[in-house]
Amino acid sequence: MKELIQYRTEEEVKIANAVFENIRISTEQAVYLYEHSDSIFCAWLANNVKEGKFGKKVFYNKNIHIEVSNICINKCKFCSFYRKKGDEGAWEMDICEIMDILAEKNIDEITEIHITGGLHPEKKLSFYIELFKEIKAKYPKIHLKAFTAVEIEYFAKSDKLSFEEILKILKTSGLNSLAGGGAEILDDKIREKLCPKKTKSQVWLDIHNIAHSLGIRTNSTMLYGHIENYSDRVFHMQQLRELQDKTGGFNCFIPLKYKSFGNSLEITTEISLSEELKNYAIARLFLDNIPHIKAYWPMCGKETAILALSFGADDFDGTIGNSTKIYSMAGSVSKPELSEDQIKELLSEAGFKAVERNSDYEIL
Repeated sequence: MKELIQYRTEEEVKIANAVFENIRISTEQAVYLYEHSDSIFCAWLANNVKEGKFGKKVFYNKNIHIEVSNICINKCKFCSFYRKKGDEGAWEMDICEIMDILAEKNIDEITEIHITGGLHPEKKLSFYIELFKEIKAKYPKIHLKAFTAVEIEYFAKSDKLSFEEILKILKTSGLNSLAGGGAEILDDKIREKLCPKKTKSQVWLDIHNIAHSLGIRTNSTMLYGHIENYSDRVFHMQQLRELQDKTGGFNCFIPLKYKSFGNSLEITTEISLSEELKNYAIARLFLDNIPHIKAYWPMCGKETAILALSFGADDFDGTIGNSTKIYSMAGSVSKPELSEDQIKELLSEAGFKAVERNSDYEIL
């Protein structure tokens, strides 16, 4: 180790010593890494942490997405998915259509259905209760991951119920876990510019806190590479780390790079590959209590996701089955789909061991 850090700054040496002694790095140190350290140094530290936890294992699952509708009452400036009713490219599914899609898929090979979509003005809580019950009646072993805190707030307002009541109803109806979207950057000054109608930062955190208290595990995300700065990213992750200290309910953290195509934010450039990879590494170092860091390949592409596995990421997401358009509509991977054999081959060629997991990260 001495040979590897002898040409580093005094602060980098302090950070490296903290990492190797399992001492939590501070917010100031995380900002320092963003502002002053190169991606290779960050990768070296993060990869040591990841391999200490998982060795060469990389997790994946067999999953599909159901995107019920892209019609939404919000119009977030960064969103390329949004359409209003009647727009070209707008869609909405009823329960029969969703069940038909599931019937067409090789559902016996799938362990997770991820349900998401916009805040449709007509699809309220009752629609999803019926949908979940039908899915669970036909596929009782499937894991239903659905909604962000944004939908939970929407249902609570629509039905005049508390967040806890909504989550209890959904859990009884078949919900197994919450997705981690809608977090963007957990700073209301930034949210006012990006997504002024969307759930406030503290509400997002409160809903995940309540979900964890009810035994509903969740993911967490960060949309980065737009108008935020490095301190904003660290502040965002600090709030996640503090909540995880309290509840232990986050399964994983998913960094989501802002994609510039097809939205109204008017940022035409995207962050570099080097900064994208460095962001994975710093997330691994800072979020010491969130076990898994996901490289979501439909967003970043298979090649970048493979690289991220050497920068602290340990999860590759899943097979997807060409079932999501959220990032393809933003200019990312079109028709995202990988077979299990393809995932194993990709990971093996990169020097990793593919390990199938369920939605709770139990090895299958």
